[in-house]
Amino acid sequence: MDKKSLIKRLNWFFSLELNQVDLYKAQSKAFAEEYAGLVFERLSQIEQGHVDNIGAKIKELGANPTVIGDVISPILGHTAGTVIGKMSLAEVLKINTMIEQKAMKDYKSLINELKESLYGSKELITLLQQNFIDENLHTEWFKTKLSELQTCEFSLQPL
Repeated sequence: MDKKSLIKRLNWFFSLELNQVDLYKAQSKAFAEEYAGLVFERLSQIEQGHVDNIGAKIKELGANPTVIGDVISPILGHTAGTVIGKMSLAEVLKINTMIEQKAMKDYKSLINELKESLYGSKELITLLQQNFIDENLHTEWFKTKLSELQTCEFSLQPL
């Protein structure tokens, strides 16, 4: 992988993470009266950390984070968050799981490619692994919460 390709891939993650920040912010407002709203707010903060650390890496490589990502991703994230926020929490959790799994798949691919690359510094790989772990933890929370909702949905309360 050459430097230009790496910057392009990092910009993809920069845009994806920006999108997730705004998605989770919108969802935190939509579910503000529930515990999930607090979780979505915290997830937006974690994703903002990913935006910041990926943006810093892009700058270290002598480039600037994509302007398109700065402009379009928040709009897409907010719009998607607003639409998704009108859905049930169970539906939102399923969609969020798919988004996070896509991020995990892409992080894993880049990490594996960087291990064989001139630009695969230990520091960059560690940063991407940490982001991957965060996405994995988000996914597991979504799955756990969905299971909890489904268990309640298919049970009866005694009189």
